[in-house]
Amino acid sequence: MKFKATILDETAVKRAMTRISFEIIERVNTENAVLVGIKTRGVPLAETIRANVKASSGVDLPICELDITHFRDDVRPEVKVSPEQISVPVEGKDVILVDDVLFTGRTTRAAIEAIMDAGRANTIRLAVLVDRGHRELPIRADFVGKNVPTSIKEEIVVHLSETDGETSVSIYEK
Repeated sequence: MKFKATILDETAVKRAMTRISFEIIERVNTENAVLVGIKTRGVPLAETIRANVKASSGVDLPICELDITHFRDDVRPEVKVSPEQISVPVEGKDVILVDDVLFTGRTTRAAIEAIMDAGRANTIRLAVLVDRGHRELPIRADFVGKNVPTSIKEEIVVHLSETDGETSVSIYEK
């Protein structure tokens, strides 16, 4: 892959996550909300939202991580993967799925299926750091840090200090 540009530096990522957190406080009943971070980079983003919401509103949102591997539609049938249990109750809750990049919508679809297997949530909303377009499924994010129109030949790469030692969002040519 060939580096094209840095879209968000660490300061811009923090600013985007703060904005998403305030939008969640404004639009969601935080007393009934649950954060579900999609592995891998959705988890530290969900933790950031949780810390921001607690600092601003005093509400400590329940949080869990979700491995959607078992629910993907592109896993070969001969691969046996057991579903990871969601560690917080979702029945009747306002679930906020958190991921780094929204692209085709297939990861989100798998996460929604996992949530539905765990219980009947009141609502399921999606928060993403970057929405790059090119949907294959009718899915949209409710909370977006940055919309980045891309070509199909480009790739968005998110680095977070918790998983990668640095925080940035860059675009690469495939």
